Amino acid sequence: MRRRGFVSEMYRAARFANDVSVLASGNPSRIARRAKNKIVGRALGRSGLWRALWG
Repeated sequence: MRRRGFVSEMYRAARFANDVSVLASGNPSRIARRAKNKIVGRALGRSGLWRALWG
């Protein structure tokens, strides 16, 4: 498995902190929107869309 660089780790920590913030808010619509955006983003990433656009 490839080691992540420092900047990559910082972005990962920021995404995790945002997830925690959304869950801690207790706002169901905010939680649902965050979950939907993560699912859509992962699906687009796995389909290769981002590479096709900027690769």
